[in-house]
Amino acid sequence: MDSILGLSLLIFMPTIGALALALLFNSKAVEAMRVFTLVVTAITFVLTLLLWSKFDAIDPGIQPAVDGVRGVSAEWIGSWNIHYRLGYDGISLPLVVLTSFVSMLAAMASWSINKLHKGYFILFLLLETGMLGVFLALDFFLFYVFWEVMLLPMYFLIGVWGGPRREYAAIKFFLYTLAGSVLMLIAMLMFYFGGGNEFNILRLTQIGQGSVPGLHFDEFTQITAFILLFIGFAIKVPCFPFHTWLPDAHVEAPTPISMILAGVLLKMGGYGILRIAFPICPVGAQYAAYTLVAIGVISIIYGGFAALSQTDFKRMVAYSSVSHMGYVILGMGVWKITAENGIMVTAGRDYWLMGMNGAMFQMIAHGVSSAGMFFMVGVIYDRVHHRDLNQFGGLFGLMPLYSGLAAGIFFAGLGLPGLCGFIGEVFVVLSTWNFSPVLAIVAASGVIITAGYILWTLQRVYLGAEYKGPHAEEITPMNAREATIAITLLVMAVVLGVYPNLMFDVMNGSMAEVVDGMDAGLRAAQQSGVSITAVPVP
Repeated sequence: MDSILGLSLLIFMPTIGALALALLFNSKAVEAMRVFTLVVTAITFVLTLLLWSKFDAIDPGIQPAVDGVRGVSAEWIGSWNIHYRLGYDGISLPLVVLTSFVSMLAAMASWSINKLHKGYFILFLLLETGMLGVFLALDFFLFYVFWEVMLLPMYFLIGVWGGPRREYAAIKFFLYTLAGSVLMLIAMLMFYFGGGNEFNILRLTQIGQGSVPGLHFDEFTQITAFILLFIGFAIKVPCFPFHTWLPDAHVEAPTPISMILAGVLLKMGGYGILRIAFPICPVGAQYAAYTLVAIGVISIIYGGFAALSQTDFKRMVAYSSVSHMGYVILGMGVWKITAENGIMVTAGRDYWLMGMNGAMFQMIAHGVSSAGMFFMVGVIYDRVHHRDLNQFGGLFGLMPLYSGLAAGIFFAGLGLPGLCGFIGEVFVVLSTWNFSPVLAIVAASGVIITAGYILWTLQRVYLGAEYKGPHAEEITPMNAREATIAITLLVMAVVLGVYPNLMFDVMNGSMAEVVDGMDAGLRAAQQSGVSITAVPVP
C-alpha cells in the first residue's frame, strides 16, 4: 500500500468499479448494481484499513518515506513541473478512513434510490475517487484536479436524484464551490510563479516557512493567498457567512448523498486549511487568527439558533453542521502570540496544539454523528414522506429500535460525554481560554443551544402520545439493512467517545509538526523584516 501503485489502487478502486458498472451491467439489474457498489466500497474501506496498519505514528511526517524523500511521485506534466505525487500523514489518514467508511455505509443506504440506478451508482463511485484523491494528493495541481472531480458527480447526484427543488440546490452548490475553486486557483498561481515554479505542497510549505535559502513568500503574498485560500475552503466547511448553500443542498439531496456531504465533503474544507493554507502562509494565518476565532464563535452560536428555529427535520440537522463545524475553525484559529526577545512568538504552544487536535477530532466525530443523523432522518422520511417536526410524535412506541438508535446518534451530535461529539468540543473550548476567556465562554454556551435543539427535536419526533402526520400506516420497524447502518454508526460514536486516543495517537505528531513549522515560519518572516503585531484580545 505504500507504493505509488498501492495508493493509486486505493484512490481509483471506486473508478474501476464505476467502469465495470458502465460496461458490464444491464440497467435493469438493479439489485446486482446495488450489491456490486457496496462490495466495491467495502473493498476500498479494507484498503484504507491496510493503509492505517502501515502507518508509523512515531514518524510525524508524510509517509511513505524512502531514502529521505517524503511521499511517492511520478512526473505528470514535466514542462510545468507538475507531478502525480501522493502521500499521507496523521492529518490525512483519519480522513481517508472516514471517507471510505461513510461511503460504504452510504452505499448500503442507497437501496432507497428508486430511479436511474446505473447512473447514480457510477456517479457515486466517481465521487468517492475524487474525495480520496483530495486527501492523498501532495501536488497542488493534482489536489485541485481531484477537488474539481468531486464537484461534478455531487452536482448531478443532487440535481437528478434530489427533492422537489433539486435543480436550484444543485446549481447553488455548484456555483458556491466553483467560486471557492477560482479563489484557490489564483492562490495556486501566486505560489507557482512566486515559489520557483513549484506545485509540490511540501516544497511550498518549506518556502512559506522560510526554510529554503534565497526563496520565500513575501508578506503581501502570504496574506493575500491565505485570504483567498481561506474563503475557498471556508465555503466548503462551511462557516458563517459562506454557509447559505448548505441547507438547500442537504434538504434536497437524497439521504445517502446527505450522509457523504455532511460526513466527508465538509471536512475537505477543514483539511485544505490544515494542509495548504496554514503551513504555506504562516504570516497570513497569524494575521487572520482573531478573525478565524470570531468566525468560529459566530458559526457556533448562529448555527445553533438557526437549527433551533427550524421546523424541517433535515434542515435542522443541516444547520447543526454549521454550528458543529464552527468548533473546527475556532480550534484552528487560537494561535496566540507574545513578544519574546524582541520578536513575536507563540504563547501557549500546547494550548494551540490542543485546539488543532480538537478541531481535527471534531471533524472525524462530526463525520460520524452527522452522517448518522441524516440517515435517521432519511429512514423515517422514506416511510412518511414529510419532515415537518410538528407533525411527528410517538415514534418510540411505533419504532422502538429506530427511536433508541436515533436517540444515541443525536446524543453523539449533542456532545454527551462518552460519545464522539464531546471530546473535540471540550478540547477546542479549553484551548480557546488561553486565547480569550470571553470567547471561550461564548463558545461554550453553544453547547447549551445544541442541547436545546437536540432535546426539543427528540421530544417532538420520538416522544408524545401519538403520531400526528400523514401516512401513519407506513410506519414500520427498521429492516436489517437500516439497523446495520445505524448500529455501526452508533458503535463508532461510542468507540471514539470512550477511546479518543484511537485518533489522537495517529494525528498528534503530524499536528505538532504543523504547529511548530508555523511558529518557525513566523520567526523566519520577522527575521526577514516582516513586522508582526499581536492583536489585543479580551
